[in-house]
Amino acid sequence: MAREDIVFNEQAAAHYEDWYETPEGRRADVLEKAALSRLLKGFSGARSILEMGCGTGHFSRWLSEQGLAAVGLDRSAPMLAEAKALNGVPLVMGNAHRLPFADGAFDLTAFVTTLEFLKRPREALTEGLRVARYGLILGVLNQWSLLGLKRRLAGLFRSTVYDAARFYGVGELKRLLQSVAGERARIVWHTTLFPRGWSWPQVRLPWGGFIAMALLLSENELEYAGDFGKKEWPWESQEKVLECVEVAR
Repeated sequence: MAREDIVFNEQAAAHYEDWYETPEGRRADVLEKAALSRLLKGFSGARSILEMGCGTGHFSRWLSEQGLAAVGLDRSAPMLAEAKALNGVPLVMGNAHRLPFADGAFDLTAFVTTLEFLKRPREALTEGLRVARYGLILGVLNQWSLLGLKRRLAGLFRSTVYDAARFYGVGELKRLLQSVAGERARIVWHTTLFPRGWSWPQVRLPWGGFIAMALLLSENELEYAGDFGKKEWPWESQEKVLECVEVAR
């Protein structure tokens, strides 16, 4: 029998947003959102997005601030209660493996630190792709990073939220998406959350703590995708992100 997905309880929900107020959380938040924002620019025609496993709505609210009509979906009633209290986006309680939406109901589907807690990720990605017209946006914790190693080692000494999570590498994540989309798959990616002092916020190196990956379906969107291959941003963008990181510290 397949194991159930991890569903966060009242205690986890009540303190989930607190982490983003810590120095580590503020730095991660800036860098992760910058990485996801770069992916979103590849979907210039997108107007709506479903976030799977939205939790307290932290990224759903941010997606709404980017001008998208965002909807958050989660199985955890406590998490959705916290999200509702924060007056964010429309929320739906639902199962990632059986979405209550019609085919192509959204332009995009996002999984931000969600795939790690799903026991049947391929089914969830298939459903996410079914309801998305343009493609998928993923933000995933990287197994092959110093941050990933740190989090796994921490679980040896104390209980953490990551104890039952499954981290992914870039190659494994790409193969998973290709198994879902087949020949339709056009995948672009970069990573961020390198150790402090790293010169570039985002690069196409597979060792950053956070993998930002997109699966593009629309031929119109593919024209933009070439920009994802650059190893660094234009200097003015780099400096802007670095300034934000300094403020977050």
